[in-house]
Amino acid sequence: MLGVCRQYLKNNDLAEEVMLSGFFKMFTHLKDFKNEGSFEGWIRRIMVNESISQLRKDKKLHFISETEIENTTEHSTHIETELEEADIQKMIDSLPDGYKTVFVLYAVEGYKHSEIGELLKISENTSKTQLFKARKMLQNMVKQQNNLSYGTL
Repeated sequence: MLGVCRQYLKNNDLAEEVMLSGFFKMFTHLKDFKNEGSFEGWIRRIMVNESISQLRKDKKLHFISETEIENTTEHSTHIETELEEADIQKMIDSLPDGYKTVFVLYAVEGYKHSEIGELLKISENTSKTQLFKARKMLQNMVKQQNNLSYGTL
């Protein structure tokens, strides 16, 4: 569960605190688990919610309002690369918190834009825009990394 919290929070110590808070909440509300769905999924959702609450509390969750971008989920570019997992995590961590949160919720956790909008209290279109911007930033970072790796700039 530390990995789940770490996906949203850049600071390892803070991610550990949020994880512990999430486990406290889980044990406190254990009687509320109704065996509908997996237990791991229930705990994971608690950790995601705790992480997002921490971002809100720290006032790090800002969304840039943009004009609508049509069909943003269908515009993806495949880039071959030999990045390590740690390099990818650093790139994701360098995204603005709003972009990062939407990206992780969509690409890693599998949430739909309507669910992300409801969870973060933003519109579905804002979620799509944030994801589009996050993907663009990550693509540029990967291209830059590839150029450095192959000695071209």
